[in-house]
Amino acid sequence: MSDSAAEQAAVLALTKASPGEWYRTAAVISEAGSALKLLAGDAGFLSAPHQRYAEELLRRVAPEDVQAASDLIESVATQGIKLYTVLDAGYPANLQMIYNRPPFIWVRGELQPEDFRAIAVVGTRQATDEGLRRATRLARDLASEGVTVLSGLAKGIDTAAHTAALEVGGGRTVAVVGHGILTPIYPKENRGLAERVRERGAIVSQFWPASPPRQMNFPMRNVVMSGMAMGTVVVEASATSGAKMQARLALEHGKRLFLLESLVESQEWARKYAQRPGVSIVRDLDDVLAVLVKLVSVPEQLMLL
Repeated sequence: MSDSAAEQAAVLALTKASPGEWYRTAAVISEAGSALKLLAGDAGFLSAPHQRYAEELLRRVAPEDVQAASDLIESVATQGIKLYTVLDAGYPANLQMIYNRPPFIWVRGELQPEDFRAIAVVGTRQATDEGLRRATRLARDLASEGVTVLSGLAKGIDTAAHTAALEVGGGRTVAVVGHGILTPIYPKENRGLAERVRERGAIVSQFWPASPPRQMNFPMRNVVMSGMAMGTVVVEASATSGAKMQARLALEHGKRLFLLESLVESQEWARKYAQRPGVSIVRDLDDVLAVLVKLVSVPEQLMLL
């Protein structure tokens, strides 16, 4: 087993031992710089809270867990699926910068360096015709400008966003799903769309490969979707929608949040969010596109300095 493969197996073994707090496991592994070092019991150099947590993890890890993780990685890889842990160079840069990043992600398809320029387009599954038109135009315009369109492959706004990005020549879109990478796509009516997304972008999952689409998974999915993006646009969302949760996460992550004016007019939660720093109310889609293009061009400008 190569050193990198051994590190990946160690990350998975430590994650399996996590007491329901994967983001803490990711933080400890990142601070250590090596999951193998942690498994060897070398945690004395960690900060005090992380040291205690690492010691708890080690008490939970069984020797056979590392071999089981290695076998899992090899099995999934035979199906053309890649694994990226927080220790890997291929782990998305935007996602690496948030405090509650997952220890690993599985990828079907290809993530590209230009996916740093990603905007999440999200909204309700019960979208209105006008909401679908807005999502379609926005996603198409973003893709035309070389921006990767992120969404969650759900019905409604997500479906419109992915579909519109794929209609653009050279357009890229990435779907973050709420189940395992080997689990049949949910919802099943989007399985054909998922295959098209894989061909032109990627399907991403932070869960164990065979995990079913549990309700508790979708808030975790929103963390990854917000984390991988430079900003989030909420097209339509009720007070109980997962898109509202993503709006909150985007602000927690220090990302730009865009709310359509029609959403602000119709939803009290959106009016409250509109008063917060880092939030822009979208009055014209052309203006939104101009702002987003400026936003995603900043990292490129910085890299040239």
